[in-house]
Amino acid sequence: MLNLALMLEGTAERLPSRDAVVLGDTRLSYAQINGAANQVANLLVESGIRPGDRVALSCPNLPYFPIVYYGILKAGAVVVPLNVLLKAGEIAYHLQDSGAKAYFCFEGSPELPMGSEGWQGFRGADGCDHFFLMTADPQAPSPIEGSATLGSALAGRATRFETVLTEATDTAVILYTSGTTGQPKGAELSHANMVMNAMTCWRLFGAVDEDVHLVTLPLFHSFGQTVQLNAGLYSGATLVLLPRFDAGTALALMERERVTFFAGVPTMYWGLLSAGREKVDVAAITAHLRMAVSGGAALPVEILEQVEKLYGVRIREGYGLSETSPVASFNHPGREAKPGSIGQPVWGVRMRLVDADWNEVPEGEAGEIAIRGHNVMKGYHGRPEATGDVLRDGWFRTGDVARRDEDGYYFIVDRAKDMIVRGGFNVYPRELEEVMMTHQDVSLVAVVGVPHPSHGEEVKAFVIRQPGSQLTEGELVDWCRERMASYKYPRLVEFRDDLPMTSTGKILKRRLRDEA
Repeated sequence: MLNLALMLEGTAERLPSRDAVVLGDTRLSYAQINGAANQVANLLVESGIRPGDRVALSCPNLPYFPIVYYGILKAGAVVVPLNVLLKAGEIAYHLQDSGAKAYFCFEGSPELPMGSEGWQGFRGADGCDHFFLMTADPQAPSPIEGSATLGSALAGRATRFETVLTEATDTAVILYTSGTTGQPKGAELSHANMVMNAMTCWRLFGAVDEDVHLVTLPLFHSFGQTVQLNAGLYSGATLVLLPRFDAGTALALMERERVTFFAGVPTMYWGLLSAGREKVDVAAITAHLRMAVSGGAALPVEILEQVEKLYGVRIREGYGLSETSPVASFNHPGREAKPGSIGQPVWGVRMRLVDADWNEVPEGEAGEIAIRGHNVMKGYHGRPEATGDVLRDGWFRTGDVARRDEDGYYFIVDRAKDMIVRGGFNVYPRELEEVMMTHQDVSLVAVVGVPHPSHGEEVKAFVIRQPGSQLTEGELVDWCRERMASYKYPRLVEFRDDLPMTSTGKILKRRLRDEA
């Protein structure tokens, strides 16, 4: 018997008075977070929610998230975290597709009206019977007529609850993929998937009770959920929440809260690099920061080296997907860390490179990463055909193309779907981006393929210049021509002030391709 909620409960028993969650001036102990989660569990059970029922959650990085997340798990139900940027129609789809019986939604703000969008989505979904609005002020009445607030629903409820002991193979969380092709699919992750992956992270990071995490990764995403929420609370760390990433605010929190652990995606490190060159007491940050982790997308070597030099901390890069809970490989502490590599498989996980027919490719050649281990999902919720497309004999094929060196380190070449075929030659955007990032006037770059009448596709680079740079398109194309094969270098360059990004900080290449 196993339940993911035990990761919180065990620490609440061991360190009840330690700060578990910090948001601004609000500091909640492990005992307080666990007690509030027990209230949520009591609410769900008394509302008719049974073990195995799905319950959706829309919430940014606020104390509400761990409280409701673990409350759902304690009741034996399945958590369905939703992206906070979803609109009403998208929310209705996710509620309907997952078969959610209840929905917790934060009220949001005028800029991000989550509550009204959530209420409309809830009313458009059949079978979802309960809606609870989480208000910024727990005592405030609901601003949406007909909806109940979580504050009022929890009033007077017991802070004790006997957690339902689910089976290790029961589904704990359904994480929806980004839906780059077709409708989003829900990856079903078991209690064993999530617990094992969190404990693997705890071991990899050498976590201690005194750790302080700055949580800028969205907790509704697998990266933040496992690496910081579950692994962090299991280890007894304090989670300093930042609802919306801002590099200046993040650095100020690192200094004020004496942050020891930071996890982020490449664009966050790019932001910290730019902000750190301004009026920031770097020494006050480096005095406490002991570890930094990058994932979610490939971290350009140029940014990695500059951040390490500025902040004096080694960045350990890893790799994973929602379907793998998510961590599958990592640059392990105690071993050589190779810049540009996603490291080696973590404990209990195997990786190999395969072709389109699932055959292992010859040593030294690029192939699609396939993964097998305790971290691989059960399948896509309600989609046996889609599951069969990516799972075979316990192996999950990722869609990511990589090479493996003689030491067993993996290097991502690119997403298979991002590969550009120009005049019959395969061009991998990441390779070009790595080179272009070494140009002194290039701050950030994204390379995509755009339609071409004779070549099939042409290579185009979207570039953010360094502040004050007067670099021209022609100058950059000429510079690339000198450093790249003739079929690779970008013929098209477009300068931008910013690039479109997902809520998790990944560059939206799909949107760039559509715009082009």
